[in-house]
Amino acid sequence: MSKLYQPIQIGAVRLDHRIVQAPLTRLRSEQPGDVPSAMMVKYYAQRASKGGLQIAEATPVSVQGRGYLGAPGIYNDAQVEGWRKVVDAVHAKGGIIFLQLWHVGRQSHVSLTGGAAPLAPSAIPVQDLVYTRDGWVKTSPSRALETVEIKEIVEQFRQGAIRAKAAGFDGVEIHGANGYLIDQFLQDGSNKRTDIYGGSIENRTLFLLEVTEAVTSVWGGERVGVRLGPSGTFGSMSDSNPDALFGHAAAQLNRFGLAYLHLIEPRIDGSKLRADGLPPVAAHQLRRVFKGPIIAAGGFERDSAEAMVESGDADLVAFGRHFAANPDLVERLRRNLTLSPHDRDTFYGGDERGYTDYPCHDDLAEVA
Repeated sequence: MSKLYQPIQIGAVRLDHRIVQAPLTRLRSEQPGDVPSAMMVKYYAQRASKGGLQIAEATPVSVQGRGYLGAPGIYNDAQVEGWRKVVDAVHAKGGIIFLQLWHVGRQSHVSLTGGAAPLAPSAIPVQDLVYTRDGWVKTSPSRALETVEIKEIVEQFRQGAIRAKAAGFDGVEIHGANGYLIDQFLQDGSNKRTDIYGGSIENRTLFLLEVTEAVTSVWGGERVGVRLGPSGTFGSMSDSNPDALFGHAAAQLNRFGLAYLHLIEPRIDGSKLRADGLPPVAAHQLRRVFKGPIIAAGGFERDSAEAMVESGDADLVAFGRHFAANPDLVERLRRNLTLSPHDRDTFYGGDERGYTDYPCHDDLAEVA
């Protein structure tokens, strides 16, 4: 049997297999209010599998943390109730689901933040795009956080963790990748601070560690994961020494006894495969540093996923676009069945098309 289908213990959670649904931003929450919708309940239930892990999409911990219209939140009671319906549907199929806690930082627009300037470690102009009622628009100019405000955002992550527990999730993942706020603090291309959160690698890692401390105070480390994107460039990101930075971050995270470290391989830029065909190397590098389970994500196919776990570089593999188009992906990979192609035009926002209308393989066979 492929190692992909061998059970594994990650922290307090036992999984029946090692195929993970990656957190996918799909922008289908109810508006206004960012409340998880009935469509979302169906979507996650379709993709749930017995003993399988789903990481729910990036979810802002505050209004100021929003960056994409339609992303569900976890900062009020209505959102908790909406998420509870999603969680209950996944649990009904024997699945396990973590919530990804998110703050976009400078990747936002004043129409999403209640008119306030987006927050960042440093007020560095960027020309990235975010999703608003007017479609994809350039980010609004950001402002640098005051030192005291950083503690307030740490508390927002803690409150998000509390609300995720109230919604019934099995754990949470801290989003520290893809050019969002935690990543902005980590990388020196976006962090030019001169206080305790800037300068040295140790200082730039501090915000990540404080957020992790706050979240594990709610859940315990055994039900918390962290997602990092070593060498990620999405969101105008860069660092002068990414190997040293992310090696230090991974080593420091060992102190929390995390359920897992979730790594985006550098061959991914945003949600797209890079054209230069880079191999997966992040998990291989950080396996020497991080002591707990590792999830690798980034353009994997069945064969490359099996090779990854067989090599020991990662313990689990997360799939994104394949899960979007194949609600029964776990079974298709198990039986080596043909995968349905995804429609990138329906990834962000919209209705059921390209979201909950993808059929399972056996349903296609019955139609044929």
